[in-house]
Amino acid sequence: MRTLDGKVVAITGAASGIGRALAVEAAGRGAALALSDVDEAGLAETGRVATGVGAREVLLDRVDVSDRDAVAAWADRVAEHFGRVNVVVNNAGVALAGDFTDLDPGDMEWIMGINFWGVVHGTRSFLPHLIASGDGHVVNLSSLFGLMSMPGQSLYCAAKYAVRGMSEALREELIVAGHPVGVTVVHPGGIRTAIARNARVADPDDKQRTADFFDRKLARTDAEEAARVILDGMLAGKARVLVGADAHAMHHLAKTLGSRYQDLVARVARRALPARTKVV
Repeated sequence: MRTLDGKVVAITGAASGIGRALAVEAAGRGAALALSDVDEAGLAETGRVATGVGAREVLLDRVDVSDRDAVAAWADRVAEHFGRVNVVVNNAGVALAGDFTDLDPGDMEWIMGINFWGVVHGTRSFLPHLIASGDGHVVNLSSLFGLMSMPGQSLYCAAKYAVRGMSEALREELIVAGHPVGVTVVHPGGIRTAIARNARVADPDDKQRTADFFDRKLARTDAEEAARVILDGMLAGKARVLVGADAHAMHHLAKTLGSRYQDLVARVARRALPARTKVV
């Protein structure tokens, strides 16, 4: 795949943030869009913006990606409506901050249901349609924290590492089978979105402080730039796409230091983070 012109692109988590930016960028490149989210008002706004920049067609559906049957039904609906699907971007994601021993088990299941199983459901449901298109691509959103760990992010890291491993193995399987479907795993650094403000935290008193720290100190890249980098990387056939200078720098540091990076991160976090604040 070298262009999105005339392609059908399905995107989860499209009501805001990177998902909305991806929808708008793909629309500007001539794609028809199938967009989903649980936030119907935000999704409708994304649809209006995407239409305004030239989307060939926009199909909107409320879908909870943690619901396997709902995702499967959505994939079939998209394929039936457009006659094919060329790209699925499994972007929907949430955040959970707090020390492992403080996390609520229900919150642990919540984040894995969306950040990991949502990606699995989207990939599995759309894959037959992508293969049938003869020109397909899977784009799965992991994170910088799918390449290196961070204190206060144990379950977020678990989900994002799992997305990376599943996606890389799938890419290998598709190559072995000779299917015409590429797989790209995306590892964003700090992106200016509302994910920190919508996060769940182990201690509710930390929520505002955590979100403010993320917005002021960590969110270095805007969502529109992230969308351009992601789609350019996909069209270039890249297996891995890092987004943001911070993602590149931290990934290089972790590769250089090996497992010793964990000790460095722990020491820096102990000094740099405000009291009880977690990185989101």
